[in-house]
Amino acid sequence: MRNNNTSCLSFPVATIILAIACISCTPRPQQFVTQGNTQLAYMGRIDHTDSATIFYWPGTSVTINFTGTGIQALLKDEKGKNYYNAIIDSTTIVKLSTDSIKHLYTIASGLRPGRHSVQLYKITEADKGKTWFYGFGLQEHDTILAPAPPQTRKIEFYGNSITCGYALEDVTGDSKEPKYENNYLSYAAITARHHNAAYHCIAKSGIGLMLSWFHIIMPEMYDRINPEDTASKWDFSKYTPNVVIINLCQNDSWLVNKPDHAQFKARFGTTPPDEEHIVNSYKDFVLTIRSKYPDATIICLLGSMDITKEGSPWPAYIEKAVALTNDQKILTHFFPYKNTPGHPKAAEQEAMAQSLISFIDTHVKW
Repeated sequence: MRNNNTSCLSFPVATIILAIACISCTPRPQQFVTQGNTQLAYMGRIDHTDSATIFYWPGTSVTINFTGTGIQALLKDEKGKNYYNAIIDSTTIVKLSTDSIKHLYTIASGLRPGRHSVQLYKITEADKGKTWFYGFGLQEHDTILAPAPPQTRKIEFYGNSITCGYALEDVTGDSKEPKYENNYLSYAAITARHHNAAYHCIAKSGIGLMLSWFHIIMPEMYDRINPEDTASKWDFSKYTPNVVIINLCQNDSWLVNKPDHAQFKARFGTTPPDEEHIVNSYKDFVLTIRSKYPDATIICLLGSMDITKEGSPWPAYIEKAVALTNDQKILTHFFPYKNTPGHPKAAEQEAMAQSLISFIDTHVKW
């Protein structure tokens, strides 16, 4: 199996290879599977147009099953800052850097003849821009196959940078560079894969429940397809999760102590929110999610950054808010404070995933 700019890719799934498109050395496909083909399987909140499918959120993906020895994808990125994992036969990952010019990318070549699957998975978040996916390229005698049966379990996450996988692969710091973000290795995605569940991830770095580092908060964004477009509304009837995970307030916990920040002034003037306001704001958001999904188990998470360190009042706020809902299917679970600098790295995300997996196994009936 050979990529246009890399050597043999017969590596285990943990191996990540950066694949950069090269038009001059990419053979043209002899048949093209357009993005609207019903045998493609999509996951996440995505937008369809006549010519392209648009990816915004981390964890959105498209999967194709086919017979052949290679495959290509036609993409155009808004800013040229997004990264994707191409997961080939569930055993090999090619990391793809996208371009703001419409390109045909070779995902895999030199595969053994026969049946294969490729999932193209967005590992960066919406602030890196949207991506237009136009379709897959195959060769003349290749055949597209039916998708796998839909997953019966469904899970949805609402979160911030922790859930996005921000700086997850930066082992020396906490860089903003998109190449270090990897939602595929986040606790959220790991948990979904463990339970063989369809996965929606509504998360943005810096966002809060009452205060964000920018102008929008999660209660204003949670119901959008395009997080930057107030008119882009998601149809909640299209996806009904069994389990909803909410991991917010890390940013609030910092910003409520920054009265000089522009967003503090815009939301609260000069008076910080008191406990009653915080508890009721959280309760109201959880009940908003409950109104969309009457039968789901909702798990209210915190951590693993300093919001759960010893002495933090925020776990008690969340417990009080959940108690006020008087709903036996709204639960709390807190990750212990990791007590290391910056955002959770891969091993810490894995530990969070194992904690959440165990909690779900104990408390959730799918």
